[in-house]
Amino acid sequence: MKKGSKIYSILHFKCPKCHEGRFFISTPYRLKTTGDVLETCEKCGNNNMLEPGFYQGAMYVSYALGVALFVSIWAGTSLFTPDMQSWLQICIVAISAIGLSPLLYSLSKILYANIFIKYDHKALANHMKQS
Repeated sequence: MKKGSKIYSILHFKCPKCHEGRFFISTPYRLKTTGDVLETCEKCGNNNMLEPGFYQGAMYVSYALGVALFVSIWAGTSLFTPDMQSWLQICIVAISAIGLSPLLYSLSKILYANIFIKYDHKALANHMKQS
């Protein structure tokens, strides 16, 4: 997991273009600014807002992450505690979904951005030349 891989950008919430600058205004659990993306990267100047409404497509990624969370928790509880009652499984899924929703929201945006914004190892140097 080195700089230059999409996984690095996603797990560290870094700019998809240079992998140096921050992608979000704050951490996922600062609820006032959860998921707010910086318009431009502070290091390379990359425009993170490719077009108006660009991050609406991240809703599909968020849905997939939510389904993966639900299936993982449901399968895990069914596998490791087969005699657990369904209402308790539902409560565990609901509490997990509520607790992890800010993180899933932020993850969906950074995943979506990494699909469309490619890493450029020369992005920082090019930005320095232009400044």
